[in-house]
Amino acid sequence: MDFARVLRVFHEAGARVILVGGVAGRLHGAARLTDDIDFVYDRDDDNLRRLAEALAPFAPYLRGAPPGLPFEWGVRALRAGLNFTLQTSLGPIDLLGEITGGGDYAALLPHSLEGTVFGVPLRVLSLERRIAVKRAAGRPKDLEAIAELELLAEERDQQAS
Repeated sequence: MDFARVLRVFHEAGARVILVGGVAGRLHGAARLTDDIDFVYDRDDDNLRRLAEALAPFAPYLRGAPPGLPFEWGVRALRAGLNFTLQTSLGPIDLLGEITGGGDYAALLPHSLEGTVFGVPLRVLSLERRIAVKRAAGRPKDLEAIAELELLAEERDQQAS
C-alpha cells in the first residue's frame, strides 16, 4: 500500500475526505499497523465526481466480492451506495459515507484537524473523536485500541500543560 500516493491522488483531485482509520491512529501515535486506508467522504455531487475520476485509473473493485461480479466504478455507484471497501492497484481503500458514532463528512468536519503528511495537506479525525467512534463501534478490535488512544490523549495533554 502506497499511502503517500493515495493521499496525493485525492489531494490533486480536490476530493473532500477526512482520514479516519488506522492510518489516522498512526498519525496520532498509535502503534497498530493497518493494511488499508479509510476516509469519510463528502457526498455532494461535485465531490462524488472528483472521487470517481481520481480512482478510475486504479481499477477500483469491491474488496471481497467474487471475481467477475459486475461492478462499474463511477459517480452512479457512489451515489447508489454509502460505504465502499475497495481493492485498487494502489492497495485497499475504504470510502465511507458515514461511520458509526461519528456520522457523515459534515458531522465529522468540525472534529477533524488540518495537517500535512508526506508533504500532502489533509484532514484527519481528531484523537478525541477517534476514541468516541471506536467506543460507539464496539467491535473487539476497536475496544482493544481505546486504551492506547486514551493514553496518547493523556500524554498529549500533559505535554501541552
